Amino acid sequence: MEQKVSDFLVARLAEWGVKRVFGYPGDGINGIMGAMNRANGKLDFIQVRHEEVASLMACAHAKFTGEVGVCMATSGPGAIHLLNGLYDAKLDHQPVVAVVGQKARTSLGGHAQQEVDLMALYKDVAGEYVQMATDASQIRHLIDRAMRIAISQRTVTCVIIPNDVQELEYQDPPHKHGTIHSGVGYAVPRIIPQEKDLHAAAEVLNAGKKVAILIGWGATTAAEEVKQVAELLGAGVAKAFLGKAALPDILPFVTGAIGFFGTDASHLMMQECDTLLMVGSSFPYAEFLPKEGQARGVQIDIDGRMQSIRYPMEENLTGDSAETLRLLIPMLNRKENRNWREKIESNIRDWWQYLEEQANKKAKPLNPRLVFEKLSPRLPGNTILASDSGSTSSWTAQHIRMRDGMQFSVSGALATMGCAIPYALAAKFAYPDRLAVAFVGDGAMQMSGNDELITIKKYWQQWADPRMIILVLNNSDLNFVSWEQRLMGGEPRFETSQDLPQFNYAQYAESLGLAGIRIDSPEQVEEALDKALKADRPVLLEAVTDPEVLPFTTSVAAKFSDNLAQAIQKGDRSAARNLDAGLLDKVKQASPDKG
Repeated sequence: MEQKVSDFLVARLAEWGVKRVFGYPGDGINGIMGAMNRANGKLDFIQVRHEEVASLMACAHAKFTGEVGVCMATSGPGAIHLLNGLYDAKLDHQPVVAVVGQKARTSLGGHAQQEVDLMALYKDVAGEYVQMATDASQIRHLIDRAMRIAISQRTVTCVIIPNDVQELEYQDPPHKHGTIHSGVGYAVPRIIPQEKDLHAAAEVLNAGKKVAILIGWGATTAAEEVKQVAELLGAGVAKAFLGKAALPDILPFVTGAIGFFGTDASHLMMQECDTLLMVGSSFPYAEFLPKEGQARGVQIDIDGRMQSIRYPMEENLTGDSAETLRLLIPMLNRKENRNWREKIESNIRDWWQYLEEQANKKAKPLNPRLVFEKLSPRLPGNTILASDSGSTSSWTAQHIRMRDGMQFSVSGALATMGCAIPYALAAKFAYPDRLAVAFVGDGAMQMSGNDELITIKKYWQQWADPRMIILVLNNSDLNFVSWEQRLMGGEPRFETSQDLPQFNYAQYAESLGLAGIRIDSPEQVEEALDKALKADRPVLLEAVTDPEVLPFTTSVAAKFSDNLAQAIQKGDRSAARNLDAGLLDKVKQASPDKG
């Protein structure tokens, strides 16, 4: 029976263990769509509303499962739309393969409709491997190499298939000169440092009296090892945002987030430590790390290219986080003086108490912190969480306390808006029996989230556990950027760029057959959360919140008090409405009229 190139493609992806493809159809991939139809469910095709969402879902699938994410789009505009999610995967080092259509070979170079130079377009995002099929027998090694390179290099690859090639009869490459004969499969290597480098790193860590640990995504498979190291060294552990789920927050030495929405406990630890151990993180903000020369440094990362670029490390260990720590642990001496650890644990206890107080402060009409503070202890232990970029990231980082069994991710290095719902959707397809929660701002909802509610409507009845919660913060403001204008630029909030159109998100969800809950007062919060968690279908929980609750931590905002004073002096009086007394005093002192 004749097998077309497109049929072979579908079968080969399945051989590589691919279960589903995220995408949107078009005439550039009609041949592949036909093959998927003929494959009788060998691959699930998940139809989204926009190709950007397909690539974000492929990235999220890779993050939550450890498998390769695969997305698909037609030629021209479809291929262009994939780029944002592919860059999300590239920058966060996730294996994603993009399969994109192209015009027929005979028309290339003729300024055909939707003809785009895809090799050039994808050269950066899929720079490790981007190739176009020009012969039927070529498709075998293109798919094999794209999959293998994506896995081994933890990156994005792309295979471009002209629509006429998709319809050709597939033939194995002949046994002759100039042909490629590839196979399926990849065995993950054991990557560990040399013993002499482990001993050198151990000497640095053993000499330290005040050791701080910073972990990221690369430490998510090394939880037990990080715990052991922290216990031996009497260290505290801060978490980059992508590493939020790497260790549970109930551990007394976990200081939580670091950075613009990090905890005071994390920042104090970094300011006072004499030794820094960084594990599986490329956290980019040097101002929140120790000052250069303050601390001796050891870094563990599986990618040697990421070594010693955030802080000048004394010892760089290239290897898998868990494997490397297991080899390092026998070389570490337990620190008997626990004063440093006790101080760290006291600081984080103070922080949790401070957050609770902040969450219960009055706001107009509702304090966003309160919603997250009340939701956190109610979440089931196997919940999968995703946060969008913006102020929702602040509240997620600060108030959601991770427990064993939970998963979390976000668009890390790219920090793209519109990622939370695609991430949560990908989680539901990978784990249909688990609750997924997306934390979304109203800006991200209006950008793409409202459209993807239609995707949820299309698929939710297929899930073993139909629950999915989309928590939308409706403050009619592009909130995080508004605060950046004030704090970073010293400018008042620019209403023309920051105001969002009014929209009832809960009502819209109801119109689609989903559940919709709208709250705008603190008295409604707990009942609404309980109702959402018990729902028999996906729920959009819309919280109408106060945009003037500072998403930065007070200690971080204090560093920008001069700029904030300028913004207020220029007429942005609402920015001062909810400031802590200490920060408000700093702002007044920085104000030209001291008023």
